Amino acid sequence: MQGKTVAESAVVMRHTPMPNETNIAGSMHGGDLLKHIDNAGGMAAWRHARNPVVTVSLEQMSFLAPINLGQLLSLKASVHRVGHTSIDVGVRVETEDLNTGAVRHVASCYLTYVAVDAAGRPVAVPPLIISNAEDERRLMRAQERHYYRQSLQKATEEN
Repeated sequence: MQGKTVAESAVVMRHTPMPNETNIAGSMHGGDLLKHIDNAGGMAAWRHARNPVVTVSLEQMSFLAPINLGQLLSLKASVHRVGHTSIDVGVRVETEDLNTGAVRHVASCYLTYVAVDAAGRPVAVPPLIISNAEDERRLMRAQERHYYRQSLQKATEEN
């Protein structure tokens, strides 16, 4: 199976929060943002696998600043690590003030997906080709998160 670079599966999705996605103060609900993050991450994983994917975990969700009605969201998703059937994706969320052009990093999240066939069974995914120092840094951090998840799972199974 031929490998793929991070750039080959990267996704940028844009969205403007609607009134039904905001609270009374005009800030976007976290759950609505998570839905968009999962969509962007899932598209990057699907592009890498060229198979449907299912979300296995969402971790290290960081809400850094509020997202206000009328701002343009950019959700930037890229593959950080690939296992046999799993794909770890990072999603960076930025807002743009359409009046001033000011861009701000407002949220980040890491997700894991598993590629599946038509019957819902896990399938192998292409290896990840690391092309630069940034890809390497992201891979190392994703490996750390992967090992941490494994240790938590093992501890849970032992209890």
